[in-house]
Amino acid sequence: MNGNLKTFLCGFFLLAVYFQTFGQVPISIENRRQLFLDHYILEELNDVELRLHHPVNEGPVLTFDKTWEGNFSAYCTILKDGPIYKAYYRGVRDAGSDGRDSETTCIAISTDGTHWTKPDLGIYEVDGTKDNNVILAHAAPVTHNFSPFIDKNPDCKPDQKYKALGGTKKSGLVAYASPDGIHWNRLQEKAVYSNGVFDSQNVVFWSESEKQYICYFRTWTEGGFTEYKGFRSVSRTTSKDFINWTDPVKMEFGGTPYEHLYTQQTSPYFRAPQIYVAIGARFMPNRQVLTDQQAEELNVNPKYFKDCSDAIIMTSRGGNQYDRTFMESYIKPGIGLQNWVSRSNYPALNVVRTGETEMSVYVNENYAQPTAHLKRYSMRLDGFASLEAGYNGGMVLTKPFTFEGKELEINYSTSAAGSVKIALLDEDGNEIPGFGMEDCQEIIGNEIARIVAWDNGTDVSVLAGKTIQIRMHLKDANVYAVKFNN
Repeated sequence: MNGNLKTFLCGFFLLAVYFQTFGQVPISIENRRQLFLDHYILEELNDVELRLHHPVNEGPVLTFDKTWEGNFSAYCTILKDGPIYKAYYRGVRDAGSDGRDSETTCIAISTDGTHWTKPDLGIYEVDGTKDNNVILAHAAPVTHNFSPFIDKNPDCKPDQKYKALGGTKKSGLVAYASPDGIHWNRLQEKAVYSNGVFDSQNVVFWSESEKQYICYFRTWTEGGFTEYKGFRSVSRTTSKDFINWTDPVKMEFGGTPYEHLYTQQTSPYFRAPQIYVAIGARFMPNRQVLTDQQAEELNVNPKYFKDCSDAIIMTSRGGNQYDRTFMESYIKPGIGLQNWVSRSNYPALNVVRTGETEMSVYVNENYAQPTAHLKRYSMRLDGFASLEAGYNGGMVLTKPFTFEGKELEINYSTSAAGSVKIALLDEDGNEIPGFGMEDCQEIIGNEIARIVAWDNGTDVSVLAGKTIQIRMHLKDANVYAVKFNN
């Protein structure tokens, strides 16, 4: 037996003995907010379930009514830069081949996420005028799916605060940068990445947790990365410098059935950037709802009403794994046949904060119709999903973990008759004196940030760095997130 194999087997044996003797290795959550969108930190649920919460329809906020926009405007990105919201989207009126010169990239501006204006920028002449909101034109095929982001890399150059990728299989993904998100420059003539089909919105961001750029892009489930076989799916590549990218890996979905994911819209959640939330478009080819006559009455393009789509939600914490705890629709198509056409109900990239207790996601609706628009859907902060117990109550136990901080914050709601109580357990599963269930002051109400208190106060710093578990008792209550604060 060679030395390397002997060392490996010895290490494996010692690890197995550790697990058998001491149980699982604790998760280090530091002071990162933990959402209940999956079972990442959960060990046991008794009479408690993970409940998906559906966003509230707040109505249309942006219509694609300019001559250089129109029925096929799509692939939207919403960025919040300080007090300013910026919406980027493809401008194109008629159906045609992907990546043609008539496709532009447009921008709309808002100060509240609800009321949007289209600035006359005077940068490109389109349809005989420079009085338009076009930030990129005559750059085909980049303008087919131009997808920008604000670079959070601490080493980012100021004149490259905004970056973007765009392109098709023919061109590969081409890199752009901008100091203000309006005036863009191509970083190099050659595409920075070419190993994919890219016939969708290919998203990229700087990962604060992985310390690298990550691009999630369109591939298919079967064959190589450049073949159209099987189901529309997602692959991932990474980069340290935004120019040189690693070999791709196909994303996996935890053993759940393949579905056509037309977009995936993976991005770090702004209140917990170690969690990538993907609110994407599920495409159901040949699942036709409208008759030919109904489509004609709605003035839907004849090629775009024989399928339907809705929005789904997934999570990832890095690597090539998505978690699809919730297979059901996150945002269902609305009432009205105009919502049941091909490639409608496609979420924009990014969830953004739009109020003290509110965040929003935006959805492309009425695709391939003269009434095409962007609609806003609102959610409670952290409120994608929650732990939920009924009137009779239930118990939650987390996995063992270590933390940093001095107080425990929860985002929760109860009924008037409901409550939340929390105990902290030691590594042997016993209640820690002073932090037991009977010591916890009953929590009643509806708050985004409530500090948990026991009879001896709120300070938990004596437990920082130690392996503990949380046990929660919920009665007619929901808990959306927990976080240890410094």
